[in-house]
Amino acid sequence: MPKIELHVHLEGTIRAHTLLEIARRNDLPLPAQTVEGLEELYRFRDFEHFIDTWILTTNVLRTDDDFRQVVVDYAAEAASHGAVYLEAIFSPAERVARGVRWEDIFSGYCDGVQQALEDHGVTVRLTPDIYRGAPAEDACEVARWAVRYNDRGVVGLGLGGREAEFPAEPYARAFAIACEAGLGSVPHAGEAAGAESVRAALDVLCARRIRHGIRAIEDAGLVRELADRRVVLDVCLTSNLRTGVVASLMEHPLPLLVGAGVACSVSTDDPAMFDTDLSREYQVLEGLGVGSDAAYRAGVLGALCDDATRHALELLPVTHNSP
Repeated sequence: MPKIELHVHLEGTIRAHTLLEIARRNDLPLPAQTVEGLEELYRFRDFEHFIDTWILTTNVLRTDDDFRQVVVDYAAEAASHGAVYLEAIFSPAERVARGVRWEDIFSGYCDGVQQALEDHGVTVRLTPDIYRGAPAEDACEVARWAVRYNDRGVVGLGLGGREAEFPAEPYARAFAIACEAGLGSVPHAGEAAGAESVRAALDVLCARRIRHGIRAIEDAGLVRELADRRVVLDVCLTSNLRTGVVASLMEHPLPLLVGAGVACSVSTDDPAMFDTDLSREYQVLEGLGVGSDAAYRAGVLGALCDDATRHALELLPVTHNSP
């Protein structure tokens, strides 16, 4: 069946052998020098350990060709699992802080969007992330560059990183810049912090969609509001397990959220780092008693795409396998 993925970090899609290849090409060190070493490094103790490892490994991305390759490689992988539409995340301010030019980052990723469609038939749209803890002016600069590339596939602005340490309020101006130009607000919330973080994403950042959002389950009134407003949650099942957000997949709140009427898409988050792929996520979903067709419909509802693309996605045949 066709699949939609709305929450995938391009830096976290790079398989270990490709990461080593890029590091060697750019003559930059990694914390491990073998595929096996990197895979061992990806055994995360908790969310903080994951963030630290993510920063260490993704710093090898330096050139526009690196960024283009990342998009095209993941489009090929996702297409093999039935993906027809992706909204992909990248974190430009971290690369800029290490000497990479804004133009190289955005142009490289946008070139990858075009090549992904030509080579693999996958529609990719981009939603650059501000990292929590970034200075407010850096956050606004991310928003300005996102707006500048709106005509090349950038459709939204996100906020990610250490959610429990850094609240949403300092980033309100950056999101206002993006939203005033027609970009969608798609922050991470309700992952490492609770329902109050989801509330801030809605009220402070005017979120169109919430990435993760599963800890909304801690507030029944918020769950009802999400359902009534048709705010889509981009749920990443294996990610939540690997970073310790849930103790086990069988304890995941996704079935409760869906049962309460909240639309939930399903995504991989960082598939190379979490040893997963889109097919596995849909299998886990079905193991929890939620139909994959419901996840697809949530993906259509939440996608930040134009009307013609949405209509085309709605017309694709989706196997009905709801319990």
